[in-house]
Amino acid sequence: MKTEIMRTIIHPTAIIEPGAEIGEGAQIGPYAYIGSEVRLAARCRVHHHASIVGKTEIGEENEFYPFVSIGQKSQDLKYEGEPTYLKIGACNVFREFTTVNRGTARGSVTVIESHNTFLAYSHVAHDCRIGSYCVFSNAATLGGHVVVEDYVTVGGLAGVHQFCRIGRHAMIGGCSKIVQDVPPYMLVDGNPARVRSINLVGLRRRRFPSATIRELRLAYQILYEEGLNTAQALEAIRNRLRPLSEIVELVEFISKSQRGITR
Repeated sequence: MKTEIMRTIIHPTAIIEPGAEIGEGAQIGPYAYIGSEVRLAARCRVHHHASIVGKTEIGEENEFYPFVSIGQKSQDLKYEGEPTYLKIGACNVFREFTTVNRGTARGSVTVIESHNTFLAYSHVAHDCRIGSYCVFSNAATLGGHVVVEDYVTVGGLAGVHQFCRIGRHAMIGGCSKIVQDVPPYMLVDGNPARVRSINLVGLRRRRFPSATIRELRLAYQILYEEGLNTAQALEAIRNRLRPLSEIVELVEFISKSQRGITR
């Protein structure tokens, strides 16, 4: 069985600066711009009027819709032109007008892993680190140095403050204001945001076992409904709940929080 080899297609009005590396099977649309330091892997698709610049390394099969701005310099006012980087994995989708910035300090990197979807007007600021299989709804905005773990959903118009962490399988409701860490498996909503429950719909969609969901419900109740402070709640979780990997992850995430967790 022969594997189909895609032909590289570059529209004559696209601008590819000397030094840019374009992988096999890439498609570059009208008036797109690819800077001289960009490395674009195989089978990526760059739609018309998209812009990719800077020291940017992009994996296979990413798709960039019209008017995205990828790899521009940090918007941090401390940035003075040092060499900084953006690294993107494979199979991500960046919809219209999405913006992603490089790092700020010399040699720093903004990292986006694989299989993420960024809807229109999403923004990823300098030095963020984003895992895989995340969804950012329209105009979801991350401040600098934000860490987003795998399988997170960020609702439309939500804003995440600098240096916050968002744990795996968390859900952030639309228009929420996030100023502290969001523990894994939780659903948060509001301005300022509050934890409302576990992310039940998301966990069911990911086919978590009912026994795991039950333990996470109990962990939520201990953390948020028993009137305990964080240290007391973590101790109670360790003593009273089964040591499932998800429970251990939840405890470790909260224990390492520098900003405190969303309550």
